[in-house]
Amino acid sequence: MNTKIAYLPVKGRGICDNSDPGFTEFSREAIDDGWTGDEPQVIKTQIFSDTSRSIISYNSSPDLPFDRSINPYRGCEHGCAYCFSRPTHASLDLSPGLDFETKIFTKPNAAELLREELARPLYKVAPIALGVNTDAYQPIERKLGLTRQILEVLLAHRHPVSLITKSSLIERDRELLVALAELDLVQVTISVTTLEHDLSRSLEPRASSPARRVQTIRNLSAAGIPVSVMFAPLIPALNEHELESVLSAAAEAGAQSADYDMLRLPYEVKELFEAWLRQHRPLKATYVMKLIREVCGGKASCATLGQRMTGLGTHAELIAQRYKLACKNEGLSCEPIGLNSSLFRLPSQVGEQLSLL
Repeated sequence: MNTKIAYLPVKGRGICDNSDPGFTEFSREAIDDGWTGDEPQVIKTQIFSDTSRSIISYNSSPDLPFDRSINPYRGCEHGCAYCFSRPTHASLDLSPGLDFETKIFTKPNAAELLREELARPLYKVAPIALGVNTDAYQPIERKLGLTRQILEVLLAHRHPVSLITKSSLIERDRELLVALAELDLVQVTISVTTLEHDLSRSLEPRASSPARRVQTIRNLSAAGIPVSVMFAPLIPALNEHELESVLSAAAEAGAQSADYDMLRLPYEVKELFEAWLRQHRPLKATYVMKLIREVCGGKASCATLGQRMTGLGTHAELIAQRYKLACKNEGLSCEPIGLNSSLFRLPSQVGEQLSLL
């Protein structure tokens, strides 16, 4: 008789489950047919083109520090087990599990689309958040360079931008970031989830190591680029004890400000993260999920505006107090760095004579 089996580990990937999206009419299930091996699978990344006709996404969320963002990629090779963006692959009829980190959709004409949108007569300048849903410096960026092309457009038109990444690849674009920083047009945020190498390797397998991320903070800060550290996600009973040590390491490396985000597990992410816990932290799994629900009002994900980033309840309040005290002790600002929106200049139109100045 065939029986349902757990998916085998996949080398270099964060999630081994590739179950169907939650809203499909049909579903598939892995079964043991007696031929299942014990060796970890190896799955290569597949690249597809995204046919989107726009590049800037707008939001009206009152608890977000930006109203527009750019994501040159859909899906993310970093493979973070907790990624809140995983369910977006369900809209493509793909799995939020392995498909999310192995089937990456790119926007090859991102720079051209950006120029067109900046040139629209009704466009009003405000800082663009680059790489919010999925990391703009994930491994495929090394080959495609879409994020670099976007930065070149933003610099040419003196447009403010904020970036957040887990990758040291951002140092490749140091000269662009320095030029933007000289005009108060950029803030870089390095996301540091943990300083423990083993935890990072299983939790976010293709992201830069914790030590390398701290070094990136140091290198960018030394170049005069304003850098913030994001302790995210804060996972109760798993990495929350590192809050103070992460902020201390970042401050010592030159970070100017700090922030944190509480873990949220929307839609399919809940099952995927629970499976990760059972595989990698089996003795803690039940307790971790209990605390996650405690800071999310009894659910696995808090959707309440103003509370979804920090959680609610006594445990969440204690974490908020620790964060503020740690920032004070380390000399870190709790506020984002202000950017200059007054230098923006419209892109040149086709056939328009270029200025001699």
